[in-house]
This record gives sequence, structure tokens and C-alpha cells, in this order.
Amino acid sequence: MAFRKLKASEIDVRVATVKENGVSLLLYKDARVDQNILDETFGIFGWQRTHQEIGGRLYCTVSVCNTETGEWICKQDVGTESYTEKEKGQASDSFKRACFNLGIGRELYTAPFIWIPSNNVQIKNQNGTYKTFDRFEVKSIGYDDEGNINSLEIVNKTLAKMAYSMNEKHFEEKPMKLPKDRVEALRNLCKKHNNMPEERIYKLYGKKKLEDLTFADREDFLKKWEQVTEEWENESKA
Repeated sequence: MAFRKLKASEIDVRVATVKENGVSLLLYKDARVDQNILDETFGIFGWQRTHQEIGGRLYCTVSVCNTETGEWICKQDVGTESYTEKEKGQASDSFKRACFNLGIGRELYTAPFIWIPSNNVQIKNQNGTYKTFDRFEVKSIGYDDEGNINSLEIVNKTLAKMAYSMNEKHFEEKPMKLPKDRVEALRNLCKKHNNMPEERIYKLYGKKKLEDLTFADREDFLKKWEQVTEEWENESKA
């Protein structure tokens, strides 16, 4: 029995490497996805998992029942420790690996190298180490007849913009403009500082009005707002 392919909503995205010019991403599934698919495929009485320690490492065996013959098919794999909860991390990781052995989510191994250029992600230099705190999610995914990934789109949730498309070699999308609530927040910021003219903000980025600002413009301004508002306070008092 073949497992169905993972849906976009069942796939998580993790940042693998961060460099000055961009980041690479990895696709993965969590243990809840495996549990749901096992329940969906075999029912809650049709599969089981057990754990055992071998050589100081925790192994998981996942068994599924062939309803036609009554035979139990077992797959086993070992887990690795997590940074937070050692035992729980090993148990979850070994379970997910055993499910990969059964075939759940194995199509993720056919994913392309996913590179997000710096124009689609916020990268910070912290004492010579590049980091990003942006969050990503799979917007859509498709598979060919052999089960290999043949289409993939990933969104940068933090910037609310498309970050990657498998079918575009050099994918770029115009940055999304700020929603009304973010624009109003900037407008209120101006009012709180002696009615500072809005143009003090949008002209910094070559825009004609606040509504033309992008998420990237806003993030940059938040780093500069103390300096900008202080300059205006001094000018208005002069």
C-alpha cells in the first residue's frame, strides 16, 4: 500500500544555512503528520510504535498491519538528540525516521536545492555571524507520476512575499506594500512626535506616500526612527 504524498500544509520549512547574500532552506515533516497519515491509512488499530535503547541510542520500530493477510510489517530507525529535551527529541526523531523508511514523506528527498537570495529575506550580522529570524512556509507543491517534486513555491511569512519558485530560475517578486494597519501605525508615530510630516519617512525610500512603503522599508525605518524623530523634534523647537 502506497502512502499519499504530503500536502503543502503538512510540510515545514527550516533554515539550513545563512550567508551574507542569502539563505538555504530544507523541507521536513513533524511527528504529528506521520501519526495522522498512519491513522488515515491503517486506522488507529492498524499500526503501532515501540522504542528500545541499543548501545545507548534510542531506536523506534513502527509496525503496520496488512489487513489482507494479518501480517505485521515493521520498520526501524535510530534518532538523534534535540537541543532541548534529549529523550523526547530522540523518540520523536527515531519515529519520523522509521516512518520515512515506511515511505511517508519520502518524496521530500527529491526536493531541489532551495536558495533564497538576500532580496527575499532579512539577514542580520551579529558579531560576524549571519542570522535570519524570518519564517517560511510552503505555499504549493506538486509531484510527477513517479512521485518526485516537480513544482514548489515558498513564501516568506515575515515579509509577506513570495520567496522561492522552483519553476523560475531567478525568481523575484515586487515587494508587497504595507497593509493599512501598518501604514496607520506609522502615521500615528508621526502625530506623536509633534506632527512630524509623513514625508520625513517615505522620502527616505524615494516614495510618494506612506502607502507606497514596503515591508522592507518599514523594517529599515524602525532601525532609524529614533534618529529621524529626534532630528524633527530639534527642528520643530528651533
